[in-house]
Amino acid sequence: MGDTKNRILFLTEKLALSPHPEGGFYKETYRSKETIDENCLPPAYTGSRDFATSIYFLLTSDSFSAFHKISQDEVWHFYEGSPVELHIISLDGKHKKQIIGPNISEGEVYQLVVPQNNWFASKVMEPESYSLVGCTAAPGFDFADFTMAERNELTDQFPHHEKIITAFTRV
Repeated sequence: MGDTKNRILFLTEKLALSPHPEGGFYKETYRSKETIDENCLPPAYTGSRDFATSIYFLLTSDSFSAFHKISQDEVWHFYEGSPVELHIISLDGKHKKQIIGPNISEGEVYQLVVPQNNWFASKVMEPESYSLVGCTAAPGFDFADFTMAERNELTDQFPHHEKIITAFTRV
């Protein structure tokens, strides 16, 4: 565990990661210089958006990324550490679990697209470990496009997923 804690500390410092509201730590690594005018975006967007953004996202096994949704498609990229268990609840209420990690011969994937406005949450699969991934959003991410799930509201919307919603929400 000492090596893992040292690696987490190293990555947090070296990559200048900060706490993320959904859980874990992040650092924006890219924001395009050009923007898309608000008039060219769907009505859900208020204001213009950058073409794309990208972050590092570090999650440890003593926490989880709570259910949330964003207005953009988000591509997850696996870098190192434990595989990540990612849960998606689609707009029509279907639940999908996908493993993002290095073992593609075992069905894991290096990249995964979370479609816009789908609820999603994740956790590190191995105990006493961490996962370092990247997330790319297009159009570019803005916290105005971010919604954190509230347990009761999400359970009311998808009662058949109460167990997974309870496991991946804080309030």
